[in-house]
Amino acid sequence: MAESSMPFAELMGIEITAQAKDRVAGQLTVREELCTAGGILHGGAYMAFADSLGALGGFLNLPAGARTTTLESKTNFMGSAKVGQVVIGEATPLHIGRRSSVWQTRITSAEGRLLALVTQTQMTVLD
Repeated sequence: MAESSMPFAELMGIEITAQAKDRVAGQLTVREELCTAGGILHGGAYMAFADSLGALGGFLNLPAGARTTTLESKTNFMGSAKVGQVVIGEATPLHIGRRSSVWQTRITSAEGRLLALVTQTQMTVLD
């Protein structure tokens, strides 16, 4: 799946830096348009960033002709990022099955401080 097939991720400015069946990584520069009051990255932006990485991981593990959709997502917030900072995301699978996969995404500051931890389930959709 190329970044261009993820238009919302492109709109957010997500840059995919690694993609394999067992690891998807990316980065996002915090812009004012992605923030709450005070120039802090919005919780929904963290979630959308993680969802994009986990969905790509799910996609990379699909059988031919299948597609994936997010079935469930949970986020724990531990820190904040300000305008101009770069946040790093790394999604790894906790489970890859025939009908679903479960991904955990760690979002950190460029210095490695944990900002959010997201666990999501990707459903396999067979057409």
